[in-house]
Amino acid sequence: MPRPMKWRRVCCLPENERFGPLDQDQEERGTVNMTVDEYETIRLIDLEGMTQEECSVAMNIARTTVQGIYIEARTKLAESIVNGKELIISGGQYKLCEGEGEIPCCYRPCHRHQRRGNP
Repeated sequence: MPRPMKWRRVCCLPENERFGPLDQDQEERGTVNMTVDEYETIRLIDLEGMTQEECSVAMNIARTTVQGIYIEARTKLAESIVNGKELIISGGQYKLCEGEGEIPCCYRPCHRHQRRGNP
């Protein structure tokens, strides 16, 4: 019997779910689908400057899982940029954080609650 999938903790959903070239019809360019948990690894590692280990703690998953998700996410970003495809962020196996508890979602004040204007 396989081990049950562990939900990946995500601090917040992306403000925009679609990105792509503006000079082509949608049918011409094609699409690349990125999951919300892939987006979160890019946000935490590349934007917030976390290590893969810190990211794994924040997302409540193994570091090797973060590494696999991160590689897949970067491949999708590259495909979108290089081939001029629309990037769509949706789906995945994730759970939004509550911004509370022993381990804050980002090791820092919760990004999700900062956006709402909460301290």
